[in-house]
Amino acid sequence: MAVNQGGRTRRRLSTEERREQLLSVGARLFSESPYDEVWIEQVAEIAGVSRGLLYHYFPTKRDFFAAVVERESERMLRMTTAVPGVPVREQLAAGLDTYLGYVEAHAHGYRAFHRADAAGDRAVRRVYQRALAAQERQILAALARDPEFGPVLETRPDTRLAVRGWLAFTTAVCLEWLRGSGLDREQVRDLCVRALLGVLAP
Repeated sequence: MAVNQGGRTRRRLSTEERREQLLSVGARLFSESPYDEVWIEQVAEIAGVSRGLLYHYFPTKRDFFAAVVERESERMLRMTTAVPGVPVREQLAAGLDTYLGYVEAHAHGYRAFHRADAAGDRAVRRVYQRALAAQERQILAALARDPEFGPVLETRPDTRLAVRGWLAFTTAVCLEWLRGSGLDREQVRDLCVRALLGVLAP
């Protein structure tokens, strides 16, 4: 335990708790400003830690932003993991509803994740591209196992590109929704469902 200037005790954070705190602060700052306009000193000040401690966790700003992007990628992959044996049509609406709930609850992290593609740093952009590729593979694997859509993948060489385009579409829709599009979650969900089923139609 530590004592602050007001005389109140505050719990010392564990290594994982401190790392999560720093990543949460970073997600907010990177979602609000371009990569080049976020300073590591800001993160340390907001988190109430020394700059040296932050560099202990993340040696460079690139490492820090990459960790923010990877954290959000892992969250999104967990949210959208397919349930084996359940048809894609049955999972799609429920999965998107869960995903949109995540987008709404973690808006800063979601925006920060998608800002990575605009970052000038090539290493950061590679982290982002790997994350998108993992989402694409996850969707294609679920489709391949599905009795309705599995045969479509075998006869449609454009399916991979269609899924990639759908991911870009869904991202654009979600970002506009967060800005205040006037649509509720159900309307956004149904729009994204129709878009995917539309591109996969024979």
